[in-house]
Amino acid sequence: MNSFYNNWKLIIIGCLTLGMAPFFPEPHIWGKVKWVAGGATGMTFKDWFDILLHGLPFILLIRIAGIKIISFIK
Repeated sequence: MNSFYNNWKLIIIGCLTLGMAPFFPEPHIWGKVKWVAGGATGMTFKDWFDILLHGLPFILLIRIAGIKIISFIK
């Protein structure tokens, strides 16, 4: 059975919707990553949870890509 966290289509849809929303003026996750790269000054628990929530689809995408690459190499 192909579970939701191993489904390429669902993960990509998650990256494009939850991971990138809201889209304007810049994707939300991009703003959070820049904030963390700038030292994360003033970030609260809510902000860290927000970056985890918006970053989860990208984490799953990196995970499944790694699994596919490793299985291709074997």
